[in-house]
Amino acid sequence: MNRTVGLKQFDLTRGALVKFMQTLDTETADKQPEGFNNTIRWHIGHVLSAAEAFMFGREFKHLPSEYPSLFGFGTRPSEWKTEGPSLEVLMSQLQEQAQRIKAIPAEAFEQNLPEPFLGLETVGELYGMMLYHEADHIGQMKAMKRIVEAEKVTK
Repeated sequence: MNRTVGLKQFDLTRGALVKFMQTLDTETADKQPEGFNNTIRWHIGHVLSAAEAFMFGREFKHLPSEYPSLFGFGTRPSEWKTEGPSLEVLMSQLQEQAQRIKAIPAEAFEQNLPEPFLGLETVGELYGMMLYHEADHIGQMKAMKRIVEAEKVTK
């Protein structure tokens, strides 16, 4: 992936997530609509955690070490043993992470991964996967918000 195009796509995608978050209240973010496995807050944390793992490895040097157990694949808020981070904390972490991702040198995107992941072989390919993953979850969050808001009106 061309680094300039990738950065523009990342700005669009992460910007859309931040803008979407500004429309949320805690009640909406924490409501799990029927037919969905998680909440909007979970999806936000999942996007943050997945991007961290994709781009910086699984050590989580810049995010709380409990995030994989809160937001990893197969987790759900109904099974949390602790309260998740606030929307404000998640927003701040997403913005800080965006700066770290944008600071990755262009040459790093040509590096091979230690081993292929989902058929991806380079850091740049993994970056493209991160963008796809984030955009996919934004779509899910927008659908969930519409359902939650519609349920509020009918009650």
